Amino acid sequence: MGHGGNVIDELVTDHREVEEMFGRIEALPPGDKNRKLLADQATIELVRHSVAEEAYLYPAVRQHVPDGDAIADKEIEDHSKAEQIMKDLEGCAADDPEFDRLIGMLMAEIRSHVADEEENLFPSLRASCSAQTLDELGDKVRQAKKTAPTRPHPAAPDKPPANKLLAPGAGLVDRMRDALTGRGKKA
Repeated sequence: MGHGGNVIDELVTDHREVEEMFGRIEALPPGDKNRKLLADQATIELVRHSVAEEAYLYPAVRQHVPDGDAIADKEIEDHSKAEQIMKDLEGCAADDPEFDRLIGMLMAEIRSHVADEEENLFPSLRASCSAQTLDELGDKVRQAKKTAPTRPHPAAPDKPPANKLLAPGAGLVDRMRDALTGRGKKA
Protein backbone atom coordinates (compact mmCIF):
# COMPACT_ATOMS: atom_id res chain seq x y z
CA MET A 1 0.00 0.00 0.00
CA GLY A 2 2.82 2.48 0.74
CA HIS A 3 5.89 1.90 -1.40
CA GLY A 4 7.98 5.06 -1.25
CA GLY A 5 9.33 7.28 -3.98
CA ASN A 6 7.67 9.94 -6.03
CA VAL A 7 3.98 9.88 -6.92
CA ILE A 8 4.54 8.19 -10.27
CA ASP A 9 6.66 5.39 -8.79
CA GLU A 10 4.08 4.90 -6.01
CA LEU A 11 1.14 4.66 -8.39
CA VAL A 12 2.92 2.45 -10.94
CA THR A 13 3.79 0.03 -8.13
CA ASP A 14 0.10 -0.02 -7.15
CA HIS A 15 -0.79 -0.77 -10.78
CA ARG A 16 1.58 -3.74 -10.87
CA GLU A 17 0.22 -5.16 -7.60
CA VAL A 18 -3.38 -5.00 -8.86
CA GLU A 19 -2.37 -6.55 -12.19
CA GLU A 20 -0.72 -9.39 -10.27
CA MET A 21 -4.01 -9.98 -8.42
CA PHE A 22 -5.90 -9.93 -11.72
CA GLY A 23 -3.51 -12.55 -13.11
CA ARG A 24 -4.11 -14.74 -10.08
CA ILE A 25 -7.89 -14.40 -10.54
CA GLU A 26 -7.60 -15.35 -14.22
CA ALA A 27 -5.49 -18.41 -13.34
CA LEU A 28 -8.21 -19.85 -11.10
CA PRO A 29 -11.16 -21.81 -12.44
CA PRO A 30 -14.60 -20.15 -12.53
CA GLY A 31 -16.44 -20.55 -9.23
CA ASP A 32 -13.26 -20.95 -7.12
CA LYS A 33 -13.86 -19.13 -3.82
CA ASN A 34 -10.35 -17.67 -3.95
CA ARG A 35 -11.44 -15.60 -6.97
CA LYS A 36 -13.78 -13.67 -4.64
CA LEU A 37 -11.07 -13.24 -1.99
CA LEU A 38 -8.68 -11.88 -4.62
CA ALA A 39 -11.40 -9.64 -6.08
CA ASP A 40 -12.00 -8.20 -2.60
CA GLN A 41 -8.25 -7.59 -2.15
CA ALA A 42 -8.05 -5.91 -5.56
CA THR A 43 -11.09 -3.77 -4.74
CA ILE A 44 -9.53 -2.63 -1.45
CA GLU A 45 -6.34 -1.58 -3.23
CA LEU A 46 -8.16 0.02 -6.16
CA VAL A 47 -10.43 2.08 -3.90
CA ARG A 48 -7.51 3.31 -1.79
CA HIS A 49 -5.55 4.12 -4.94
CA SER A 50 -8.46 5.97 -6.56
CA VAL A 51 -9.25 8.03 -3.46
CA ALA A 52 -5.60 9.11 -3.19
CA GLU A 53 -5.44 10.01 -6.89
CA GLU A 54 -8.64 12.04 -6.66
CA ALA A 55 -7.44 13.88 -3.55
CA TYR A 56 -3.92 14.74 -4.71
CA LEU A 57 -2.89 13.56 -8.18
CA TYR A 58 -5.73 15.02 -10.21
CA PRO A 59 -5.64 18.44 -8.51
CA ALA A 60 -1.90 18.52 -9.37
CA VAL A 61 -2.70 17.54 -12.96
CA ARG A 62 -5.21 20.41 -13.14
CA GLN A 63 -2.61 22.81 -11.78
CA HIS A 64 0.53 21.74 -13.66
CA VAL A 65 -0.33 19.83 -16.86
CA PRO A 66 -1.48 21.55 -20.05
CA ASP A 67 -5.19 20.78 -20.58
CA GLY A 68 -5.12 19.34 -17.06
CA ASP A 69 -8.80 19.96 -16.33
CA ALA A 70 -9.94 17.80 -19.25
CA ILE A 71 -7.41 15.07 -18.40
CA ALA A 72 -8.40 14.99 -14.72
CA ASP A 73 -12.11 14.96 -15.58
CA LYS A 74 -11.59 11.95 -17.90
CA GLU A 75 -9.60 10.07 -15.25
CA ILE A 76 -12.30 10.73 -12.62
CA GLU A 77 -14.93 9.50 -15.07
CA ASP A 78 -12.90 6.27 -15.51
CA HIS A 79 -12.82 5.91 -11.72
CA SER A 80 -16.59 6.33 -11.52
CA LYS A 81 -17.16 3.51 -14.03
CA ALA A 82 -14.77 1.18 -12.20
CA GLU A 83 -16.24 2.07 -8.82
CA GLN A 84 -19.76 1.16 -9.96
CA ILE A 85 -18.50 -2.19 -11.29
CA MET A 86 -16.74 -2.84 -7.95
CA LYS A 87 -19.95 -1.97 -6.08
CA ASP A 88 -21.91 -4.46 -8.22
CA LEU A 89 -19.17 -7.08 -7.77
CA GLU A 90 -19.24 -6.66 -3.99
CA GLY A 91 -22.57 -8.48 -3.81
CA CYS A 92 -21.56 -11.46 -5.95
CA ALA A 93 -20.19 -14.77 -4.77
CA ALA A 94 -17.47 -16.42 -6.86
CA ASP A 95 -19.93 -19.03 -8.17
CA ASP A 96 -22.50 -16.40 -9.22
CA PRO A 97 -22.58 -16.26 -13.06
CA GLU A 98 -22.56 -12.45 -12.78
CA PHE A 99 -19.20 -12.57 -10.98
CA ASP A 100 -17.25 -13.61 -14.10
CA ARG A 101 -18.90 -10.93 -16.25
CA LEU A 102 -18.26 -8.19 -13.69
CA ILE A 103 -14.67 -9.16 -12.88
CA GLY A 104 -13.95 -9.24 -16.63
CA MET A 105 -15.45 -5.76 -17.02
CA LEU A 106 -13.45 -4.48 -14.05
CA MET A 107 -10.17 -5.89 -15.35
CA ALA A 108 -10.75 -4.39 -18.80
CA GLU A 109 -11.66 -0.98 -17.34
CA ILE A 110 -8.68 -0.90 -14.98
CA ARG A 111 -6.20 -2.13 -17.60
CA SER A 112 -7.36 0.57 -20.02
CA HIS A 113 -7.15 3.24 -17.31
CA VAL A 114 -3.67 2.13 -16.23
CA ALA A 115 -2.39 2.15 -19.81
CA ASP A 116 -3.75 5.67 -20.33
CA GLU A 117 -2.19 6.95 -17.10
CA GLU A 118 1.19 5.36 -17.71
CA GLU A 119 1.41 6.26 -21.42
CA ASN A 120 -0.06 9.77 -21.29
CA LEU A 121 -0.73 11.30 -17.89
CA PHE A 122 2.44 10.29 -16.04
CA PRO A 123 4.85 11.48 -18.76
CA SER A 124 2.99 14.81 -18.94
CA LEU A 125 3.10 15.16 -15.16
CA ARG A 126 6.82 14.30 -15.04
CA ALA A 127 7.51 16.93 -17.72
CA SER A 128 5.44 19.58 -15.92
CA CYS A 129 6.52 19.11 -12.27
CA SER A 130 9.78 19.35 -10.40
CA ALA A 131 11.23 16.27 -8.73
CA GLN A 132 10.44 17.87 -5.38
CA THR A 133 6.77 18.34 -6.30
CA LEU A 134 6.53 14.71 -7.45
CA ASP A 135 8.14 13.53 -4.19
CA GLU A 136 5.74 15.66 -2.11
CA LEU A 137 2.80 14.27 -4.05
CA GLY A 138 4.09 10.75 -3.41
CA ASP A 139 4.08 11.45 0.35
CA LYS A 140 0.55 12.86 0.21
CA VAL A 141 -0.75 9.90 -1.80
CA ARG A 142 0.79 7.42 0.68
CA GLN A 143 -0.83 9.26 3.60
CA ALA A 144 -4.21 9.36 1.84
CA LYS A 145 -4.13 5.60 1.17
CA LYS A 146 -3.67 4.91 4.89
CA THR A 147 -7.05 6.45 5.80
CA ALA A 148 -8.91 5.90 2.53
CA PRO A 149 -12.07 3.81 2.26
CA THR A 150 -11.64 0.14 1.31
CA ARG A 151 -15.07 -0.32 -0.26
CA PRO A 152 -16.57 1.39 -3.29
CA HIS A 153 -18.77 4.40 -2.55
CA PRO A 154 -20.01 5.49 -6.00
CA ALA A 155 -22.12 8.35 -4.62
CA ALA A 156 -19.26 9.88 -2.58
CA PRO A 157 -17.70 13.15 -3.76
CA ASP A 158 -14.65 12.69 -6.00
CA LYS A 159 -13.25 16.24 -5.95
CA PRO A 160 -11.62 18.35 -3.24
CA PRO A 161 -12.43 19.57 -0.71
CA ALA A 162 -15.41 17.28 0.02
CA ASN A 163 -13.57 14.06 -0.86
CA LYS A 164 -10.67 14.94 1.47
CA LEU A 165 -13.09 15.64 4.32
CA LEU A 166 -15.30 12.57 3.96
CA ALA A 167 -12.86 9.84 2.86
CA PRO A 168 -11.14 9.31 6.26
CA GLY A 169 -14.48 8.75 8.02
CA ALA A 170 -15.70 6.34 5.37
CA GLY A 171 -12.31 4.64 5.51
CA LEU A 172 -12.56 4.10 9.24
CA VAL A 173 -16.02 2.55 8.91
CA ASP A 174 -14.86 0.36 6.01
CA ARG A 175 -11.80 -0.91 7.89
CA MET A 176 -13.98 -1.74 10.91
CA ARG A 177 -16.40 -3.69 8.68
CA ASP A 178 -13.48 -5.47 7.01
CA ALA A 179 -12.02 -6.45 10.40
CA LEU A 180 -15.36 -7.82 11.59
CA THR A 181 -16.06 -9.79 8.41
CA GLY A 182 -12.51 -10.87 7.52
CA ARG A 183 -12.83 -9.19 4.11
CA GLY A 184 -9.52 -8.61 2.35
CA LYS A 185 -7.63 -11.45 4.01
CA LYS A 186 -5.06 -13.08 1.75
CA ALA A 187 -6.29 -15.75 -0.64
